[in-house]
Amino acid sequence: QVQLQESGGGSVQAGGSLRLSCAASRATYCMGWFRQAPGKGREGVGNIKSDGTTSYSDSVKGRFTISQDNSKTALYLQMNDLKAEDTAVYYCAADFIECGGRWSPFYWGQGTQVTVSS
Repeated sequence: QVQLQESGGGSVQAGGSLRLSCAASRATYCMGWFRQAPGKGREGVGNIKSDGTTSYSDSVKGRFTISQDNSKTALYLQMNDLKAEDTAVYYCAADFIECGGRWSPFYWGQGTQVTVSS
């Protein structure tokens, strides 16, 4: 199994920045982020392959950046120019097979709350 643990969530003013981290118990082929806002379904934010290739949802392109350390066991989500609609529980995820668009990862973290206020 792969254990994932997010950190870095919190409250921030609109237009501000926040950096989320995810620690994985072992390296995988793909790591990424999902989010779920109140009253909405889970939305893929983006992911990164072991080769460094990234994919992002249109809603966060240009504002969010996913990165990973060389060990492939630490994942980051740099969130800039945050908007109220970015408020959600953010989940770290990983998988040994899938990546890119329409990603359905097998392993999940517990989630961390991000709240953006105007």
